[in-house]
Amino acid sequence: MSDLKTYDVRTHGCQMNVHDSERLAGLLETAGYVDLASLPATNRPETADVVVFNTCAVRENADNKLYGNLGQLRPAKTRNPDMQIAVGGCMAQKDRATIVQKAPWVDVVFGTHNIGSLPALLDRARHNKRAEVEILESLETFPSTLPTRRDSAYAAWVSISVGCNNTCTFCIVPSLRGKETDRRPGEILAEIQALVDQGVVEITLLGQNVNTYGVEFGDRLAFGKLLRACGEIEGLERVRFTSPHPAAFTDDVITVMAETPNVMPSLHMPLQSGSDRVLKAMRRSYRNEKFLGIIDRVREQIPDAAITTDLIVGFPGETEEDFAETLRVVEASRFSSAFTFQYSIRPGTPAATMEDQIPKAVVQERFERLVALQDKVSWAENRALEGTTVEVLVAPFEGRKDAETARMSGRARDNRLVHFSLPEGGDVPRPGDMVSVDVTYGAPHHLVADSALDGGTYAVRRTRGGDAWEALQDAPVPGKPAVSLGMPSIGKPATAPMSAPACGA
Repeated sequence: MSDLKTYDVRTHGCQMNVHDSERLAGLLETAGYVDLASLPATNRPETADVVVFNTCAVRENADNKLYGNLGQLRPAKTRNPDMQIAVGGCMAQKDRATIVQKAPWVDVVFGTHNIGSLPALLDRARHNKRAEVEILESLETFPSTLPTRRDSAYAAWVSISVGCNNTCTFCIVPSLRGKETDRRPGEILAEIQALVDQGVVEITLLGQNVNTYGVEFGDRLAFGKLLRACGEIEGLERVRFTSPHPAAFTDDVITVMAETPNVMPSLHMPLQSGSDRVLKAMRRSYRNEKFLGIIDRVREQIPDAAITTDLIVGFPGETEEDFAETLRVVEASRFSSAFTFQYSIRPGTPAATMEDQIPKAVVQERFERLVALQDKVSWAENRALEGTTVEVLVAPFEGRKDAETARMSGRARDNRLVHFSLPEGGDVPRPGDMVSVDVTYGAPHHLVADSALDGGTYAVRRTRGGDAWEALQDAPVPGKPAVSLGMPSIGKPATAPMSAPACGA
């Protein structure tokens, strides 16, 4: 055990960060490190040799959380000076050398554009006996070229673009992730095919504004064409994407979703506010009428679609009338769920210096009213599904109470969380398999399907995803694939608009 070097990657923030952390884990394992969590508890060091914080600058109190975590590691660093601590992600891009000033026991700081530099920076810090800070201002190599340690054997993230061209006044992401950079469609489809060949049955396309894909090569319909091309990949059972921007959402995407069987009937559409006045102050280039029109057209073509959203309460200058508009749009939209946030100042954003910051007590009261309304809507929407049959992609550890309730859990096609019972002596599905069950109860935040207990629908369909999960149960980290090498890059995107056949190039 003395020669074994371990790592621990700790992730804060969005799906983009989760996917970046898979790259960081892949890089460290390629460099000879072993995941601390993979070691038996009886033989596991208290702290890894390398601890990496992949940070987020969007969430509230991101600074306090980072420095609190770094402070907790200081005693371990004092006991073991050879231990290394690295900070990456959006906070690193934003604060740069400030991190080393505030926490001089940190060894490496790297930005959002150079996660591939981590192993070299660790080596350099170890050799030079000083902190190494490397922050690139723009993306030089797309992250897909890096090795990856995926979290799942049967589901995977696929980045189609990075960066953002919008200027929302509450968001610091564009200054940290840079302008949008798109991958060539052929590269994306090649990566998806490689993942399917490994047993992946579900992929989620990622982009800061995923539906603006194609901006670099001048085709505003490129995203719909990419989705349609995903429908041609044999063995790919589920395709999801996050997050689109309402201002760029085109009707061809709705049509493709309706006509492509493996594109799931789930849509995350960030509203942020229902007030046109607040949307303008946020620099969100759509208004509530346009937003509601998108929702109506989605439901017209995809009646069973589950639509989720993001909402911000208490943006500077928000009046009670503005908030009432948000409540009106939320009730009309019938979201299946919502990620609801209380506005808080993000240094470096235009909104941070706006007048009429809303008192905390007012924000809290409005927040509670909004959550109560959305919970009511979510519950009613889930109750409406009672008696219907849903197909669930089985997942490990989705349900916190699965052990005590003797249920398993997973996601329906519309991405609702489903907890389902097993019949006595019946076929037990594996993570990655599909199970058809009847919904017996719609709770506010999930569905319960106990149909197997009284002779109702219960059918297990074994999949290549379940095969992949089962094959990995004797791996160092059960259920997690080995590190896969990065996808080769085939150059910059084409300058001509992408035609439909080019998606398969």
